[in-house]
Parts: sequence; C-alpha cells; structure tokens
Amino acid sequence: MSTKQAKRGNQSDQTFSIRAMHQASVDETVSRARAVELNEMAKQVAELFSSDSVSSFLIASLVRIGEFLGLAAIAFAVRQFYLIDKGAPFIIYAAAVTLGTALTVTFIQAIDGYEVSALRRFLPQFAKAAAGFTVAMIMLVVIAFFIKISTQYSRLWFGSWYLLGLGFLFLYRGAVSVYVHRAVTSGRLERRAVIVGGGEPAAELIRSLEAQRDSDIRICGIFDDRGGQRSPAVVAGYPKLGTVPELVEFARKARIDMLIVSLPLSAEQRVLQLLKRLWVLPVDIRLSAHTNKLRFRPRSYTYEGSVPFLDLFEKPIANWDAIMKRAFDIVFSAVAIVALSPLMAATALAIRLESKGPAIFRQKRFGFNNEVIEVLKFRSMYHEMSDPDAKQVVTKGDPRVTRVGRFIRKTSIDELPQLFNVLKGELSLVGPRPHAVNAHTDNKLWDEVVDGYFARHKVRPGVTGWAQINGWRGEIDSDEKIRERVNCDLYYIENWSLLFDLYILMLTPFRLLNTENAY
Repeated sequence: MSTKQAKRGNQSDQTFSIRAMHQASVDETVSRARAVELNEMAKQVAELFSSDSVSSFLIASLVRIGEFLGLAAIAFAVRQFYLIDKGAPFIIYAAAVTLGTALTVTFIQAIDGYEVSALRRFLPQFAKAAAGFTVAMIMLVVIAFFIKISTQYSRLWFGSWYLLGLGFLFLYRGAVSVYVHRAVTSGRLERRAVIVGGGEPAAELIRSLEAQRDSDIRICGIFDDRGGQRSPAVVAGYPKLGTVPELVEFARKARIDMLIVSLPLSAEQRVLQLLKRLWVLPVDIRLSAHTNKLRFRPRSYTYEGSVPFLDLFEKPIANWDAIMKRAFDIVFSAVAIVALSPLMAATALAIRLESKGPAIFRQKRFGFNNEVIEVLKFRSMYHEMSDPDAKQVVTKGDPRVTRVGRFIRKTSIDELPQLFNVLKGELSLVGPRPHAVNAHTDNKLWDEVVDGYFARHKVRPGVTGWAQINGWRGEIDSDEKIRERVNCDLYYIENWSLLFDLYILMLTPFRLLNTENAY
C-alpha cells in the first residue's frame, strides 16, 4: 500500500470515528430526553400505532369543502352552457350559488351529515346530504319569492342544478364512504387513546366507551403507577403497559391523540401529579367524569357519545388552526425562497471562497414532539472546527467563526436555509426556536434547568419566534436566559393565532438590528 493510500485510509477512519462519536453523543442526549425505556409489550404496541392516523375532523372538513365547490361548479357550468348567450346577469346567479351552497353545507351539518359515524355508511350519509341540499333549494325559492326576484332566474337552470347536484352528491358520497370504510378497516381513521389509571374505574370507563355506537376512539392500553389488586395487569381485556413515566415515551412513539385520566375528582393530589408529568405532550388530556358524583353544568363537559369528560388540556394548534398555519408556512416560505434566492446564492459563494468545506451546515435539533430533525444553516465556522453537537457555546470573538460567518450570524442570514425545513414540514415559520439536542449551560442540559422544558415541543419549532423578537436571541450563558426563552415559547403556544404569527414575522427584521447577543 502506498503512503498516500495509507494516509487516505487513516483520514477515512478518523472521519468515521468522529461521525460515530457525534452520533453516539446525539443518541445519548436523545435517550436522556426520553428518560425511560419501554418494556417489550409496550414497544410492540407502540409499533402498531407508530404510523400517523387520519384526523376525522380533517376528513369532515374536506367533505364540506368538496361539496361546496362541487355544487357551485355545477351551477356555474349550467349557467355557462345554457345562459351565457341570453344576457343573464352574472351577479344574481353568483349570489344564488353562494347562498345555496352555503345553506346546503349548513343544513347537512345541522343533521350530523359530516359526522364520521354518518360518513361510514353510504345510504344514510347520501340521504342526509340529499335532504340538506333539497331544503337549501327550497329556501332559495322562498327567499327569491319574498324579495320578488324569482322571475330573474331561469327555471331550467335551477332544475338542472338541483338534478345534477343530486347526482354529484350520490357519486361523491359513494366515494367518501369507500374511502372512510378503508381508513376505518386499516385503523387509520381513529383517535388513539390511553387510559391513565387502572382498576374498576378504568374498567367501567372502557365498557362505557365500547358501548358507544360508531365511536372512533381506539384504546391502546393502560398506564398506572399502582400494582396489585387496585391495578391488575389486565383491565377489561386491555393490558397495563407500564407506569406513568413510561407513558410519556409511549405517547410519542405511538402517535397518541388523547390521554384519559380515570381518577375521581377527589384524588386531587394524584391528578395534579399526573398532569405535571403529562402536560408536556401534544395531546388532548381529559378527566373521566362518568363515575364522579359531583356534577357540573352540561356545558362544562365534552361527550363521547353519552360518556362525559372534563377537558384538562387541549392539543395546541389543532384542526383548522393546524391547516391554516401549514398553508401559511408553505405560501410564505415559498415566496421567501424565491425572493431571497440571490442573497442565499451570494452567501453560499462567499462561504466557499473564504474557507474550504460545504456551504450548508446540518445540526441535530429537537423538533415537534421531541423528534430529532436535521436543521439546515449556512456554515459560519471553519469546517474543521464545526460543532454539530453544540458542546461549546459560540462567544464574542470566537476564533472558530469565520469573517463571513460573523456577519451572517449577526444578521441571521445563516438561518435562511431553514426555509427549506419549513417546506419539508419539519419547521414552521414562527414557533419556539429548535435547540440543539446537546444544548446546555454550565454543564447542565436545558431540560435540567427548566421544569417542563419539553412542553415547548408541543408545536413545530420555528425559524423565528416570540422569544427572539423579545430580545432573547443569541448566546445563552445563564439559567435565567433559557428560562425566559421557554416562558416566551409557552406564552406563544398558549396564545397562538395566525395574526400573532404575522405580527412576529413583521417585527423580526427590525428586531434583528439588535445584534448585542448575536456572535
């Protein structure tokens, strides 16, 4: 073997060793975040539910949108082919179509035509859709008659819209029933629930839930710290999979949607202890109320069939909020990538000209629900001095940072590649900033410094956030700074709105002018 070959071999071995050490460090930190190891049965059950489920809310919403657009398209198509040459005013037909389709969706909603239980069976759901559409058409006729504009509409147009609309609903609801049936059969259209607390109260709750017709709740198992007769290994046919600390890890692996605490209200201290551990999870947390003698007003409860619950925590940014936020992220990040592409190309060129190595730096960070993601940044350090584990905090005058790197860090240009993480769905434009998995202060990991630190991972992390525009940006060299960051992150999660996101985005460029802590 030649000297050059031997040298290349040694370099390859060294590179492999460094990568292995880096991965081992990441794995060790991630293991700490997860804290506990699941038993074999819990692992197997978690694996069964590791794939994402289909939201029943999303299905119902898409059916609403599909019917609204489909019926409107039919009405406009009939007008286009039949009335376009007859000088019929477009505005009065547009008003009738908008009102008619909106009334149709409203009436179908009123008779539960969008409930998952209705969507499973073709004939019942078609009957409800047809009834809602028919009532909406009758209402249109009545309204037009009383405001004396009925003569301005073509009877042929109205009759064609109604008949073709019924045909559309027949075909559309047939396709929906096939899809929903397949989703239910495959176990994807369900809300995955875990019972917290065992014994007879849990058994009564399970029997009550299973007695509800067409319920989409899937009980995945039971977790309880107690043992013996008070909490046997099997309750109502469901196994006890572990203790409450193990539940946190299980809920993340199994894509759980709901935690149901099966404890009486009188066990106040135990309920509070459970909530202190469980509130960091991005799930709905409910307290079973079916065995409690203390009763509140009916509006205080939510119901699964006839089973009452008290809502303790709700999953943040869910349902329509999640859809709107994701659409917001896709549109604005795509526009930003196009608009900033010259700047990003120039930055990449400047990095390559100043120092060897790739222009893009990848770092393992915590994402949504504590999942580890690879965040993209422009490389700001010399390649051989890069710190993918974030073991050493960047300080003022840090010799590892290049001249170009110092500038792009101060101006936050180094964060721009994260727009691609946003398009991929790993980040959001606005949210808690993703921290490196090994982030620490004074040899203490940040989850050791802040109680409930991982609650900031209940939503997707963001390219910018409430903490950053409030001055908590850059070096974190004290416990107080990380506590303030987390407080801002939790405030954002609890008070989120689309306008709040827009407000943060608008303020971000101005707050970046403050480079006091950005090195």
